[in-house]
Amino acid sequence: MKTTLIIMAAGIGSRFGTGIKQLTKMGLNDEIIMDYSIHDAKEAGFDKVIIIIRKDIEEEFKQVIGNRIGKYMDVEYVFQSIDDIPEGFSVPEGRTKPWGTGQAILCCKDIVKDPFVVINADDYYGKEAFKLLHDFLVKPHSASDKFNIGMAGFILKNTLSKNGTVTRGICITAENDMLLRVQETKGIGYTEDGKLTCAQEEVMAILNEENVVSMNMWAAYPEFLNYLEKDFVNFLTKNGDSKTSEYLLPMIVDELLQKGKATVNVMKTYDKWIGITYAEDTELAKESFKDMIAKGIYNADLWSK
Repeated sequence: MKTTLIIMAAGIGSRFGTGIKQLTKMGLNDEIIMDYSIHDAKEAGFDKVIIIIRKDIEEEFKQVIGNRIGKYMDVEYVFQSIDDIPEGFSVPEGRTKPWGTGQAILCCKDIVKDPFVVINADDYYGKEAFKLLHDFLVKPHSASDKFNIGMAGFILKNTLSKNGTVTRGICITAENDMLLRVQETKGIGYTEDGKLTCAQEEVMAILNEENVVSMNMWAAYPEFLNYLEKDFVNFLTKNGDSKTSEYLLPMIVDELLQKGKATVNVMKTYDKWIGITYAEDTELAKESFKDMIAKGIYNADLWSK
C-alpha cells in the first residue's frame, strides 16, 4: 500500500520575525527541518510528499528543497490561499491569513489518493512517530462507519520551548490509548521558579510534564478529506465573517470524537520535538541536530547513501 506525507508549510510565522522560518538552515550541509522529516518518512516507508505552501514563496521553496528532495521522493506542491473557499462565500474585509490547518489539507483533496500523514513544516518529530503512523495506516482496519484516525502522542516535557510559552493540544485518553478529548491549551511554559503553568486555569488540575500532547501529526485516509470538504462549508456558515477564526485539525477531530464519528489511536512517542516557534529557538535546534549527527542518528550529509 502506498502512503503520502503532507507537509503544511504555508504558515506566515509572525512570531519568528523576518524571513521564512520553515527554510531556516539546520544541518551541517544546509539541511532544513523538512529535510529531516522527509528523510524519516521515506525511511519509514512513505512514497510521496505533498508540500502545502503559499504561492508567493513557491520559487524560494523549490530552490531550497524541491530540486533536492525530488531525487529521492515524488514531490508535489499545492497552494493555500485566503480566497480558496467554496462558492457562495467571500473573504471578510480585513482578514489577512488563510483559514487554518483544516483548510490547508483540504487543498490536497484532488491529488491525495492514498493514506496519508500530515505534519507541520517547522516541527521535527523524530523517527519513531513516522514509523508508528505508517504502520497504523498500512495495517488492516475492521469495517466501520467511523473515521479511523491515528495521532502521534508526544510527551509534553519533550515539546516545550525555553524561549517562551507554547500552545499544545492536551490529550485525554482511555486506558487502551484511544483518544477521548483534545484540550487546546495556550500559554504552556515554566515559571521563573521552574513550575509548569499555562494560560487556562481549567487545565491546571490535569497539567503535568508527562501529559500526552498533539503536535499536529495525524494519520488518516482519503475519505477524511471528503468529510472536510462538507464540514468546511459548515464552518464558514458559522464563522465566515470572522477576521481571525481558523478551521483547525485538533478542533475538527475533537468534534468528530464527541459526535461518535471517529476513533483516534494515540501512538505515544518519546522522541524529543524540535521546533522554531521563536527566533531564539534556532541555535538550540541547530545544536540538537549537530548532536544527533555526532551520535550517528543522521549522516552529516543527510541524503548521502
